[in-house]
Order: sequence, then C-alpha cells, then structure tokens
Amino acid sequence: MGCSSCSTGKGGLPAGCNNNGACGTCGCGDKMSVFDWLTGIPLPPGQKPFDIVEVRFKNGRKAFFRNSQLSLYTGDVVVVDMALGHDVGIISLTGELVRIQLKKKDVKDNYELKKVLRKATEEDITKWQHARTLEKDTMMGARSLAQQLNLQMKISDVEYQGDGTKAIFYYTAEDRVDFRELIKKLAERFRVKIEMKQIGYRAEAGRLGGIGSCGRELCCSTWLTDFRAVSTGAARYQQLSLNPSKLAGQCGKLKCCLNYELDQYVEAVRDLPPTHLKLRLPKGSASHFKTDIFKRIVYYTLDDEPGGAPFALPVEQVFEILDKNKKGIKLEIGEDIYRSDKEKEKEKVEVGFAQVVGQDSLTRFDKNKKKGGKSGQRRPGGNRPNGGPSPSGQTNAAKPAHSSGQKNTPRSEGNKGPQSGPKKNHPPRPQQPPKKGPQPPQNPS
Repeated sequence: MGCSSCSTGKGGLPAGCNNNGACGTCGCGDKMSVFDWLTGIPLPPGQKPFDIVEVRFKNGRKAFFRNSQLSLYTGDVVVVDMALGHDVGIISLTGELVRIQLKKKDVKDNYELKKVLRKATEEDITKWQHARTLEKDTMMGARSLAQQLNLQMKISDVEYQGDGTKAIFYYTAEDRVDFRELIKKLAERFRVKIEMKQIGYRAEAGRLGGIGSCGRELCCSTWLTDFRAVSTGAARYQQLSLNPSKLAGQCGKLKCCLNYELDQYVEAVRDLPPTHLKLRLPKGSASHFKTDIFKRIVYYTLDDEPGGAPFALPVEQVFEILDKNKKGIKLEIGEDIYRSDKEKEKEKVEVGFAQVVGQDSLTRFDKNKKKGGKSGQRRPGGNRPNGGPSPSGQTNAAKPAHSSGQKNTPRSEGNKGPQSGPKKNHPPRPQQPPKKGPQPPQNPS
C-alpha cells in the first residue's frame, strides 16, 4: 500500500513522500525497521506460523497484536482493536522474528494482547488520513492553551487515533506539571478523548527526526532504541574539549555517539603512562601536557619554563625515563628531545616539488619595440604607406622643404639623430599621378 505522494515522477523516477523518514501512510519511510531475513524460508513440517504481528504507527511507535487467521504481509494496512475504538496501522514484521522481538522488549504472550480486526478498507484509510491532517492545527492550539495557563511544558507532537475519537499529546517538561485544567479545555475545544504522555528529550528528538552534525540522520530516529547515560568522562577519555555546544545534540543532552568508541579508548589508555607522574630530566621536572592516543606520543612541558612549547616523547621512551627515575639512575639525554614540533619542522628540507608559478612574467611580450629615435619624434605621414591616402583624402606625396624652391640643407649638429655622420641631401620625390575615379573634394588653402 502506498500513499498518494509515492507515485512515479518525471522520467519514471519515484517521487517519494518527502516526509524525512516519518511517512505514516506507507512502508517507504519505515523508521526503526527490522530486516526480515527469514522471508521466503518455509517453516518445518508440522509447525504453524506465529500468530502475533508487529504493527507500526506514527513516528515509529510499534505494538504487538494477535492475528485472527488473516493472511497478512509486511506493508499491509490493518485495523486493530484498542481500549477505546480502533486504530489503523501498518504491518512492520511477521513470522518468527516477532517472537524474538517479544523477548527483546519483554512483552508477554498472553490474553492481554489486542487483536487485528481486519484489513483496512478504503473508508478506513480515508478517515485515518483525515484525522492525520488535523494533528498540526491541534498541536498549535494546545500550545497556545498551555501558554495561557502558564504551564512549564512543551507539547512536541500530537497523534490522532485512526477512528478520530482520541488524541495523544506528547510533551516534555523539567518538573511535574498539573495539566488537569488543560485537559478540560482541550476536550471542550477538539471534542475528542485526551491522553497526555510525557517523554524525554531524547525520545522527542527521535520522534521529530533531523540531521546531526555528522551529516546523517539522527541515530535515535533510525536505529537507536535504548538511551544509555552519557557523562563528560566519555569526552575526557577521547581527548575532546569540554565545549557544551559541540558535545550536545539536538535534544540538548550529550550526544549518544560519545559512547560508541568509549570502550576502545579506555582500553588504549591503559597502555599509556599515568598523567599524574612527572619526569625528572637534566633540565628539571616535566609535567604532562597532552597525549596523542593514535600516534602513541606524550607531550610534556618543563616546570621551570612556564609558557614554553611542549616537547613530544614516544610512549616507550616515557616508560624508560620513569623506570630510571624510580631506580635513581642518572639520565643522559641530548638537547634534541626538548625541541618542539615546530622547531623540528623548520629543519626539514622540502624535496620533490618546485614552485614554478610566477617565474615567467605575464608582460614579457609587452616590451617597447621602437627602433631608435626619440620617443617624442614622429615620422611624417605616420605609419601610413607611401602614397596612401591621408585622413583628409589627400595623397601622401613628399613635399619640398620650402615653397620658395630652396634646397634642403643638412641638419645642425644639435638636431642629429642616432645615425653617425652627416646626412645626404635627397631630391624630392616626384609627385605620383592621382588615382582614377572620383576624388574627394580638397579643402581650400
């Protein structure tokens, strides 16, 4: 059974319900799901199928019900019996794995288990989906009523029963809350049976879901079911800074993932030297600064040099120094051990890579290519070819030096160019005949 938003999208791709793992109308977003690895394996001869099934409701809430000879499979929408009315849920697990889940959650197989009434009809599903649409408005109205009554509580979620006759209000609070007046006003306003259920902050984060600082979905909303106590000692063992903003999760408590690798860190710390012991070196006593568990290196600082850079010692060398200090043997240690990591890095020579960027100038092709002459002098006619038309339309013919017909005289010594020796007088060039075709009008002189 799939919800209306799980249809096929563009290009044949599934559209998805976009409910971030909290889909309550289909099996596509089953939170806290258990993989049924016994599917398709036949039962031994003579053994009957287990008659209890696991049913999932909103936000991963699950319960066990007895099957009354119905052919049920994972993902079927069923109507189950409740203390007041009936509810609608989805089959999340069947078969022999349900027997294991009963033992894990300490649920007894007795007469107190409710029954699966029938498979949900279209009318049941329509009524159930209508009740789900009322949950958000009901939650906002309940929050406003709690604020008017000055109750120190936070209503985080509302869940309607499948038949719409009952609503469960999930809330968190630091202390005990007297909500009797709130229940009366909620019943008068929404006309349903009211049930108040207090949950912890971690359970609230698991119901609402979200993305953690690691970039993945919250563990409490995907697979984590038992919330163990987390202390700051777990952060100290892992050499983490005691920063509340970084160690706290979305629930406001310490992150549950601090306990995941705690046992490995505790085991690794046992092989390291004690941090309270001081080293007696030729330069004086040295106190513990920090420990690198992965590299098995311990950092110490000299007591006589406050503010000095810490120096690193391997774990084996630290044990050797402590053993000699205990026996009273004089240490013969060079000055190299007192150097910090920064001083050691400066002595390293970088080999194998050369930085060639910047050796070639970007303006190497933009050099001045003038061939002699002063920068202020210009040739007559510019760069135009001989005989070419000028901008005014006149031909670029050579003109005599003087209009009176005087001969060209050599330049004075002060006006000589870069060429050596006196220049020869050249006769004026003959005027070229005008080109055929219409000529542009000449400006009157």
